Amino acid sequence: MSSKSVKQGEFYELEVGDDLQESSAYNNDIAPTKIKERTWSKWNIAALWVGMSICVPTYTLGGVLTAYFGLSVSEALFTILIANVILLVPLTLNAYPGTKFGIPFPVLLRSSFGMVGSNIPSLIRALVACGWFGIQTMFGGLAIHLFLSAISDGWASLGGVGEVIGFFIFWALNMYVVIKGAESIKWLETLAAPLLLIVGIGLMIWAGGKVSFTEILATPANRPEDAGFMGYFLGGLTAMVGFWATLSLNIPDFSRYAKTQKDQVLGQIIGLPITMFFFAALGVVLTAASVTLVGETISDPISLIGRIDSPFWVAIAMVLIVIATLSTNTAANVVSPTNDFQNIAPKIINHTRGALLTGLVGILLMGWELLKKMGWLESDVSVESMYSNWLLGYSSLLGPIAGIMIVDYFLIKRQHLDLVALYTPSSLYPAFNTAGLIAFAVPVVITLIALNVPAIGWFYNYGWFTGAFTGALVYFILASMQTSQTSQTDAVAS
Repeated sequence: MSSKSVKQGEFYELEVGDDLQESSAYNNDIAPTKIKERTWSKWNIAALWVGMSICVPTYTLGGVLTAYFGLSVSEALFTILIANVILLVPLTLNAYPGTKFGIPFPVLLRSSFGMVGSNIPSLIRALVACGWFGIQTMFGGLAIHLFLSAISDGWASLGGVGEVIGFFIFWALNMYVVIKGAESIKWLETLAAPLLLIVGIGLMIWAGGKVSFTEILATPANRPEDAGFMGYFLGGLTAMVGFWATLSLNIPDFSRYAKTQKDQVLGQIIGLPITMFFFAALGVVLTAASVTLVGETISDPISLIGRIDSPFWVAIAMVLIVIATLSTNTAANVVSPTNDFQNIAPKIINHTRGALLTGLVGILLMGWELLKKMGWLESDVSVESMYSNWLLGYSSLLGPIAGIMIVDYFLIKRQHLDLVALYTPSSLYPAFNTAGLIAFAVPVVITLIALNVPAIGWFYNYGWFTGAFTGALVYFILASMQTSQTSQTDAVAS
């Protein structure tokens, strides 16, 4: 039996025949979801975003904007809110094909970059995710170590070794949840979201009695008095958009399980902007309250809670931080590379192997940090330097991919994809789509030049925006030319 695509209401479902079962570009784990598997309501999508947004890095965003981007506290919180409202545009648009056709992110890339070429952008996304996976696992492992230290003096005496053991315990928890599949992630996010919101609101009320919200919001900007607001704002805005630039690409990995397009759109609107704003505000407030609590300013919630002189409350808080970090890490940093690695060789790498490969790369990326904690390596390299030197620049790579994907699906393909061809090499979609690859290369090359030419340094400073616009424009021109040439060739042939 030959494979075929069947329309069911607003969805398309793939009936798989022997041809696709034998195809080198297909396996059951990256196959389109079936109608019966599309069970995520708007509340499940919202819970996904709440679970992903409430994490240690979000907590620190306000401090990052005030310390490094010259914004006041009120300006920083405003920037975070606007950035996440802006992010809803690429998130909801790139989610559309995932919901309509049930396909994951790397398979969608086959339309704009080619069957083989899709591995270039998908592996860039995977590498960024593995970097975040390692960092979040460090946070989760530290929380486990502090929890066990609070209930056991013997464990506390382990010091750095205990942190490393905690890292691998948390690593194993992540692997277990992801390998169990989408329903396991859905269950975790649905459980975590209301719990984390309740705890966050409780902490905000508690901290409100120790600091003045009015004084915090009135904290002046850390920039020259004669400096304009807009330049600092745009720099901070780009950084905050870059925070979830990752998910704006691989959102089809989740939207493929949505019940309807309305569910994925409403779920993201409900779950993302307000949660990010609230938890970043909580970080600002608790950082200010830390002076009253422990006598010094501490911007890391795990370290702050670890300083509280109450083993009971430390233990409870660390359990909640483990849940928060686990809900973020599994969804945001493991699902995408698990699918991306499968795209390289679907017949060799399945879902389980993709997840384990993600975990292995995450360990390797954090290897020096683990050796330092064991006392086996002296180095000035830290998680923070990795964050500032690499992760803050990844939006310049991800922006062009987002722009290309949106233009390809809505303007070039006009919301129609050939499901069978997406899993069939040497058919409708070429091995390498030159339009997509050139459109990606152009803004990346300009970005590299901008790093060394101050006159166009703005191209890098606003990398997600400049990259997305440039990639989208170049792709539209080149892909339109391709379509025109194909139409002329077909007309001559007929």
